[in-house]
Amino acid sequence: MTRPLAPGEAARLIISEVRPQPSLRLPLDDALGSVLAEPVVSPMNVPPWTNSAMDGYAARAADVRGARADAPRVLRVVEVLPAGTFPSRVVGPGECSRIFTGAPLPEGADSVIRQEDTRGQGSGIGSVVEILHDRDCGVNIRRAGEDIGRGDVVLEAGVELGPAELGVLASLAMGFPVAYRRPRVGILGSGDEIVGLDRPEEILAGKKIASSNTHTLTALIRQAGGTPVDLGIAADRPDSLRDHLLGGLSCDLLVTTAGISVGEHDYLRTVLEEMGLELRFWKLRMRPGAPVGFGLLSGMPWIGLPGNPVSTMVTFELFVRPAIRRMMGHTLPFRRTIPVRVAEPIKLGPTLQHFLRAIVEGAVPQARLTGPQGSGILTSMIKANALLIIPEGQHETPAGAEGQAIRLDDTVHVAEPPW
Repeated sequence: MTRPLAPGEAARLIISEVRPQPSLRLPLDDALGSVLAEPVVSPMNVPPWTNSAMDGYAARAADVRGARADAPRVLRVVEVLPAGTFPSRVVGPGECSRIFTGAPLPEGADSVIRQEDTRGQGSGIGSVVEILHDRDCGVNIRRAGEDIGRGDVVLEAGVELGPAELGVLASLAMGFPVAYRRPRVGILGSGDEIVGLDRPEEILAGKKIASSNTHTLTALIRQAGGTPVDLGIAADRPDSLRDHLLGGLSCDLLVTTAGISVGEHDYLRTVLEEMGLELRFWKLRMRPGAPVGFGLLSGMPWIGLPGNPVSTMVTFELFVRPAIRRMMGHTLPFRRTIPVRVAEPIKLGPTLQHFLRAIVEGAVPQARLTGPQGSGILTSMIKANALLIIPEGQHETPAGAEGQAIRLDDTVHVAEPPW
């Protein structure tokens, strides 16, 4: 019998088999979190014209230098320029234009004098203004193209679109950026004991168990950038499993929970293979989550996760989330690990690689466990902000030992699984 894979080996194999989704043009306001499929080249300068950075007076520095409160320079207003109005007059010697933030700078002017440094009887055309200070000579101007120049590569392919990126695209009049399509991820739970939240009476009476994994996975998939597709809950019968799996063949990725062990009612592997599954692996050397499977079903990647809630979440983080990120076009699918100091002694039995729920905190990161590590204690995932990694074969870890952890809120990613 083939020895189960190490988690890192399994993660590399999965990533090697998944591909980015096709690209399409997305409405800008629907593109948050999507990944650009091609670089964005600016068709214009931003700002498109040299403009005023504040309310004041557009003037020539030569007319303003040496101005003091007791020896002001006197200028005549030749034009008033609100934002959105283009100048029609050239500012000549002894002249200025009343200007407001964002308005184009008139020809001849090279300075905007803040209005706090002026004194006058009015600001209309023909009025006179006194300049009381010369500190604004040559300043308070935003040059054309100082933010973005025509022809600049503003965003590279592979960039995730956040609020700032969307704002930049809007400033370039790009209402439909080309991004990778979000993968549709089918979610299938199974088990005669599992029911949906439409049967609360049976759950509250203790007769059935709520399919919490369905809702957890829905949230995790959305958080990772995919589009979840609920395929329902299959009964522990081959025909029910087959019917539900057929419903997921239109998805881009299929994720199942439970039914992947070796019990006499675990029919998932048999049904999948009858449907043509090209199996890549079925079990891993890890805890929690040893029963993890992966293969291709009619070309679509399938990842089988264990049914215990914590095992589902841990294996999603290690295997499904990177796959979704890769399908979205990310080139760095895995969260990095960070060095930590273990805050308490840890003793483990099985010779497996362990991913323990932990709380990592402190300027010099200290990792302490959330408490009991049973794979059914879902509340431990509420407390955890990290997974503490214990290498395979390390049965005892003393307090103060150095280790590695995956921060579950880390936004820094790497190309290869670092565990």
